[in-house]
Amino acid sequence: MSDPRITSSIFTRGAVDLSTLRGPAPASTRPGTPPQGGPSNGTPGAPTAGGATAIVDVTEATIQSEVLERSMAMPVIVFFGAAGFPESDEFAPVLEQLNAEGGGTWVLARVDVQENPRIAQMFRVQGVPMVYAVVGGQPVDAFSGVVPEAQLRQWIQAVLKAGGVAVAEPEDPRLDEADDALMSGDLDAAEQAYRKILADAPADAAATAGLAQVGVARRVAGADPAAALAAAESAPDDVAAQLLAADIEVLSGLAEQAYARLVGLVRRTAGEDRETVRQHLVSLFSIAGPDDPAVASARRALASALF
Repeated sequence: MSDPRITSSIFTRGAVDLSTLRGPAPASTRPGTPPQGGPSNGTPGAPTAGGATAIVDVTEATIQSEVLERSMAMPVIVFFGAAGFPESDEFAPVLEQLNAEGGGTWVLARVDVQENPRIAQMFRVQGVPMVYAVVGGQPVDAFSGVVPEAQLRQWIQAVLKAGGVAVAEPEDPRLDEADDALMSGDLDAAEQAYRKILADAPADAAATAGLAQVGVARRVAGADPAAALAAAESAPDDVAAQLLAADIEVLSGLAEQAYARLVGLVRRTAGEDRETVRQHLVSLFSIAGPDDPAVASARRALASALF
């Protein structure tokens, strides 16, 4: 799991020692018992999901029961905020909405840093908002500041997976729009849409695959498939001819044949030509995805050809 802000992990610096916060929990805050009183200042709303509290307001007296003990059963995401701080006030409702969508699969624990400075100090909170993920009684990841909702969703998905929760990949309507543009042949619109998704979520495999398909479609535009394949057959060491032939084979459903063609070309080339072929082949891999057996086999063949 990685920090969506791509910052160094505070856990590698030994910043958090939750054991110092352990202690007997009051009877009113045992697991399964709703917290007393209203929401803490600066952390609005306290909805429930499926009859179980999905959002809790945490104090020093309740952190053991509401964070440590709860995290043994399901992931707990701890939000550090404070009323009157614009980024904190704006980000809290986003987390609360995603928690409601989660249907009780994870707990949102809210900490008002102004009312609970000792907890903030233990977590080395230097600014708000700040978010921690706690799984199995231990912090597993964190980030500070505000991140785009799409990126936050991916981060929460990773937290849930780390906690052993089976999750369905959320559908992104922007991806449907990008795919529709690609299918209709509007390559400029498709490229723009895929790049916009990747700007928010650089690791989005579907958008990466879509962008690679746009590249293939651009490269084969106007080409005569039969003539291109014949030209590649007659000039096995012509890099441009072989790359075009591979693109045509991928679009024709002959991906394995395209991979083999380019792996063979890697073996026969050197220097800049070899690197060009390698990069082209890797871009074709991204269309199918890393779990495709043909890609896995071709990657092994490529490694053998290179080394």
